[in-house]
Amino acid sequence: MTDISNSRGHLPFTHPLRPAKLPTGRPTAFDLTPDQSTCDAIAADLGLLGLRKLRLSGELRPLGQHDWEMTAVLGATVVQTCVVTLDPVTTRIDETVERRWLAHMPDPEPAEEVEMPEDDNAEQLTETIDLGQVMVESLALALPLYPRVEGAKVDTANFAEPGITPMTDEDVKPFAGLSDLRDKLAKGDKKS
Repeated sequence: MTDISNSRGHLPFTHPLRPAKLPTGRPTAFDLTPDQSTCDAIAADLGLLGLRKLRLSGELRPLGQHDWEMTAVLGATVVQTCVVTLDPVTTRIDETVERRWLAHMPDPEPAEEVEMPEDDNAEQLTETIDLGQVMVESLALALPLYPRVEGAKVDTANFAEPGITPMTDEDVKPFAGLSDLRDKLAKGDKKS
């Protein structure tokens, strides 16, 4: 799990559960809806303009003798800055969130390069499972990377000294000039 603690070293929202205290014969349902002041703290930590709604609801269930599994739905309404116009952009997020906490995580093979495990939803089981941390992390991962106001377009900016033709995106592509070269060679063959 990604560390989402803020610069003061604490999480903006926590909801720890102790697996040892949970029933093992049935799922444990949960429904987390932080108040507005907590949403404001989460928004500040994630660099959002606003966080109007946030909810994580689902169930935590035993998986075998020692492991746990969670399936939940994350719902949020976030306000971010448009990457083009800098205007506020409101986005609705509805995501399924799945996690597993395993008592015995497989050890990675010793190697020079470490590969990501195939199951990136599995974590080491500890004394607590913090559903608040899962909620904030899941929100951070679900945020649009490049939020845009509807209809916002990136204009092309050309910079060059007077008398010089500015380069375009097409000019810097690795094979941009090959079609011109091919055409020139073809014209040369026709003259022969």
